Amino acid sequence: MLPDGDEPHHSNGADPGRARIRGVSTVYDCTSPDSREEGLAAAANAVRAGGLVVLPTDTVYGIGADAFDSNAVHALLAAKGRGPDMPVPVLVGSWSTVDGLVMSVPQQARALIEAFWPGGLSLVLPQAPSLSWDLGNTRGTVNLRMPLHPVALDLLREVGPMAVSSANRTGHPPASNADQAREQLGDSVQVYLDGGPSGEPIASTIVDLTQGKPRVLREGAVSLADLSEVLGEELEADR
Repeated sequence: MLPDGDEPHHSNGADPGRARIRGVSTVYDCTSPDSREEGLAAAANAVRAGGLVVLPTDTVYGIGADAFDSNAVHALLAAKGRGPDMPVPVLVGSWSTVDGLVMSVPQQARALIEAFWPGGLSLVLPQAPSLSWDLGNTRGTVNLRMPLHPVALDLLREVGPMAVSSANRTGHPPASNADQAREQLGDSVQVYLDGGPSGEPIASTIVDLTQGKPRVLREGAVSLADLSEVLGEELEADR
């Protein structure tokens, strides 16, 4: 957790709400309406150009790229210092986006989406075979989530599905603010969207729905009890 009173920092005496240029990266204070609009536009342009952005989510800060740009996804993995054996999840900006990304949406998935999206629940589903993306060694599946954060949702609704992983170097703690993300990722990221400190740094719960019976791969922000109540069956997390 962040210390009490931790707030976004503004370097060089810059006025709050202005963009901060650091090296080849620019940090935008999204707690200011004007800077937020400017930052979202810059982030959207960066994503469309194959660049990387850091964005706030309802769990921890994420590093993101166009999910359909293989070079950008490879750059994301390189920035984190990890390989394709740990595929990148995909964030979406609306429920309806899911239908175009997966082979089918089973009733269990729809029930969980209605109950917990946007929020801290990730769903693993068989991906649509027609998709031309490379998220890593996914074995024909995709890990999907709709985050409960207005900045993230605005960006996702502007650019479409994004490959997003936690904004940290592999083996280091996830970033709970933009400065922590920049300390680890530096100028490998073109645009940093600073939404202030994230909430409790709790990872999303991951439910695998590729095998018929739901499997909880990781318990996080959504409890087993809440999942079980929605699905009408007792679930246990993988050990």
